[in-house]
Amino acid sequence: MHPPRQARLASLAALIALLIVAAAVMPAAAADRVVIVRPGDTLSQIALEQGVSVADLVALNGLSNPRLIHPGQRLTVRASAPVVAPAIAPGSAPVIHRVTSGENLTIIATHYGTTIAAIVSGNGITNPSYLRVGQQLTIPGTTVVPAMAPTSAPVIHRVTSGENLTIIAANFGTTIAAIVSVNGITDPSYLRVGQQLTIPVTSAAAPTSGSAGKGRMSPAMAAAVAQRDDVRQLLVAEASAQGVPVALVLAVAWQESGWQEDVVSSTGAIGVMQLMPATAEWIGWAMLGSRVDPGDAVSNIRAGIRLLKHYLDRYGDQELALAAYYQGEHGTDLHGVYSTTRPYIAAIEALEKIFSQ
Repeated sequence: MHPPRQARLASLAALIALLIVAAAVMPAAAADRVVIVRPGDTLSQIALEQGVSVADLVALNGLSNPRLIHPGQRLTVRASAPVVAPAIAPGSAPVIHRVTSGENLTIIATHYGTTIAAIVSGNGITNPSYLRVGQQLTIPGTTVVPAMAPTSAPVIHRVTSGENLTIIAANFGTTIAAIVSVNGITDPSYLRVGQQLTIPVTSAAAPTSGSAGKGRMSPAMAAAVAQRDDVRQLLVAEASAQGVPVALVLAVAWQESGWQEDVVSSTGAIGVMQLMPATAEWIGWAMLGSRVDPGDAVSNIRAGIRLLKHYLDRYGDQELALAAYYQGEHGTDLHGVYSTTRPYIAAIEALEKIFSQ
């Protein structure tokens, strides 16, 4: 015999009420969030900032090539439990870290044994990619100030004829961004002969006297070259196979990406040879007769060297070939070498001398 309709309805209402109460007292499941890829971002950097793994990002977003992401792309991040800083003992003061030149949240978080997400949350940081020199950061969960080795020992460099920021940064084992930041440079493509620059550089990486601009590799650059030897071997093999000067190929690739596979420029150029997706597609059907995947190191290198060979053959002049690689074939045909392209060419010529030794 079935219970009366009124009794069944009352039971159902009670069950619904019970579920509502249970839902109210249970912790809410964290909702997935979306991040927008910024110029220069890599998947590993995003994973580190968001406190997740690269594998999670790949799986959640169905990425077929983890190296191939582009500015403006939306990536879903699976929300995890909120980052909670370890309890600080009563009476102990949190550590305050003052940002020095060349530091970023990755360096700072690694040093203090915390996470980027914890520092971001603890300091209300809206842009994890931007820190000011001298900015004070509270380091969550740290009660003892560890001695942090100086990241830079500034030196003064006087700009000589033919130098640019690429050459100077390579010789001193630092980055263009670090020099620009420290010196307040508004136009990185313009330096005056005789201009004095403060160079943030570790003492171990300081170039030997007279090495700057004279074709000798700094210790820091030599260390980076050694670490990326697998890419160097790919470049050498492909340059030899296509009959393009090896030192020139090494120089172009170093200038473009520092021989790094996961570099994506602010304009969307990808990989070791910094190919735009449309350019890679054109090289594939017009020159190689096969599809080019700019996110794959081997494919990227083969296509980039083929494009360089095309320009060398077309112009019969290395300077014009490099100009076309940098500013485009159409602009080179119409106007020759732009003034803004000359620092790029000068940097490659300097690097070519280094890689010729």
